[in-house]
Amino acid sequence: MDVALKDAMQIDGAIGVALVDYTSGMALGIAGGTKDFDLTVAAAGNTDVVRAKLRAMEMLQLRDEIEDILVTLGEQYHLIRPLKSRSGKGLFLYLALSKSRANLALARHQLRRIEESVDV
Repeated sequence: MDVALKDAMQIDGAIGVALVDYTSGMALGIAGGTKDFDLTVAAAGNTDVVRAKLRAMEMLQLRDEIEDILVTLGEQYHLIRPLKSRSGKGLFLYLALSKSRANLALARHQLRRIEESVDV
């Protein structure tokens, strides 16, 4: 987990990253962040985003998986990537990026690679 968080912080524009349990809202690990950007609070808040999307998919009877969720802010991108492995069920990676320094397509690709390597 620590290696995955460290790798995610190497993505251009990374502000912070967290591995989060969306059933409890607890961050299992965090890296980065700033005094003005509390990753623990952001991780807990984004559990609601994941839960809402899962509920919507259930109501629509979509038999598919979330690949990632993108929230675009004025100055930041927030990427949420659920873990697909059996050991990672119920967890997601949350990555905050500076829009001015990040390449979104490359960041998504790198986060997918990191997600595939996480073994909890």
